[in-house]
Amino acid sequence: MWCADNWTDYKLIDSADGEKLEYWGKYLLRRPDPQAVWSVKSEKELWSRTDAWYHRSDSGGGKWQFFNKKMPERWTIGYRDLTFNIKPMGFKHTGLFPEQAVNWDWFSELIKNAGRQIRVLNLFAYTGGATAAALAAGAEVVHVDASKGMVTWAKENIISSHLGDKPVRYIVDDVKKFVRREFRRGRQYDAIIMDPPSYGRGPSGEVWKIENELYPLIEDCMKILSDIPLFFLINSYTTGLSAQVLINVLTMTVSRRFGGRVTADEIGLRMSSNGLILPCGISGRWQND
Repeated sequence: MWCADNWTDYKLIDSADGEKLEYWGKYLLRRPDPQAVWSVKSEKELWSRTDAWYHRSDSGGGKWQFFNKKMPERWTIGYRDLTFNIKPMGFKHTGLFPEQAVNWDWFSELIKNAGRQIRVLNLFAYTGGATAAALAAGAEVVHVDASKGMVTWAKENIISSHLGDKPVRYIVDDVKKFVRREFRRGRQYDAIIMDPPSYGRGPSGEVWKIENELYPLIEDCMKILSDIPLFFLINSYTTGLSAQVLINVLTMTVSRRFGGRVTADEIGLRMSSNGLILPCGISGRWQND
């Protein structure tokens, strides 16, 4: 498993009974996590001292309960030289997936050591964690997401990270349509990052189902890769989609054409209370040798 162990402003304290306990900066949050199927709590006292607790509803969705009256609506945390804006929002999220830092570190080293300008396409780019990391490593980035609100949040993260003068384009669009238009325009990229949802809708109501759309999207992305691509990264949080699936699709597409090396594994966060690892998703990586 690939673990994001280099955080200082974020810490996973404990997890149990379908929940996790985390420090986001100085604020302690309690949130649902279906992977925590065990019942042993290592930090029993802290569980009752949270600043905010997200309660999931039996009918779907849920809401935050806030205990700390001095807790701001939003605040920032840092990772290396990056700064991210955090805000408890609907459906338990905070605007950042800290486990992705293990991928940021991986591709940042590839970009820094490439010896050339690298052009990165970040698809389903959310609030721009990967965009910020790629920019900081020296890449040029095109950031694409169907949600205008998430793209606005990404811009704020880039500015907070003092990267506002770096070469980045923000696109609010359906990912599939954008990739096909880039092919017609003759544009190419040296690296592609994608974090596709299990299910979603584009800005004009376009339906996305990962089991139907992932492989065709990768095939379309193959058409806009440069002659000497650097890396291809796929992240997934879809239950039932295994790391081997990502190995297979990357092998049958990118590796078949360019050679290189394909790896995939779970990504996770280590609990400070007991040293165990909470699985948080899977990632598939291709890199050019």
